Amino acid sequence: MDVPGSVKKSRPRADGPIMPNERLRAALTRSDASVKDLAELCSVDPKTVQRWLGGRVPYPNHRLELARRLGVEEEYLWPEAAKRAAGSAAEIMGAYAHRADVPVQLWRTLLAGARTKIDLVGYALLFFPEQHPNLVQLVREKGQAGCVTRLAVADPDAAHTRERDVLEDLGGTLPDRIRTTLKHFAEAAGAPGFETRLHEVHLYAAMYRFDDDLIVTPYLVGAHGYQHPALHLRRLGPYGLFERYAGQVDYIWQCSRSLGAQP
Repeated sequence: MDVPGSVKKSRPRADGPIMPNERLRAALTRSDASVKDLAELCSVDPKTVQRWLGGRVPYPNHRLELARRLGVEEEYLWPEAAKRAAGSAAEIMGAYAHRADVPVQLWRTLLAGARTKIDLVGYALLFFPEQHPNLVQLVREKGQAGCVTRLAVADPDAAHTRERDVLEDLGGTLPDRIRTTLKHFAEAAGAPGFETRLHEVHLYAAMYRFDDDLIVTPYLVGAHGYQHPALHLRRLGPYGLFERYAGQVDYIWQCSRSLGAQP
């Protein structure tokens, strides 16, 4: 309750005022790039780049792209972000020697608990619909409740899919495994919030996001999907491991094409 006649003081921002990023501005000035160039590089509006110059911190995937384009270290342009990322190991909720070691109940809990976003990104991901017989029904129900589900698998007819098949010594079965996954999800086509895309990107990990939880399986050369290690990450802030992989999910999604669309 305010005391009559008293002066009410405003609460200062916990993170302090936003200061212009002079290092970013100087790096841009020294380069042959323009604000428009950086906007096109990151697929954002030029006004967003102006906000970055004004002190806003870009998402991790954008920071990496900008640093590479400007020829400087990411940590130089955003030292505070690098400092916060140093504690990102706290986001590791669990680590497994093989994806097959991830408890089925954990998958089910994360899937059932998702309220706003489900992202499934990999080559075939066939184990996932096979592990969850009611997956399509669940996706439909969640879509009706406002949850967006994005499925991105490799184009079964693309060259990079055949290369991956050889790398894992799958004997030419990978394209058919992808088509089987697509058949599993076919009944979800047209469901609210659900979309399937095909990518032609050489992946270094498969990623499964459920709101602020994410399971990532970094690839090992010559190993099959179930043999790759797995990490369970939980988002604790904007600078950790979670955002690194979440940024990759968004990047791959942007590079993919809708199922049925022409390349």
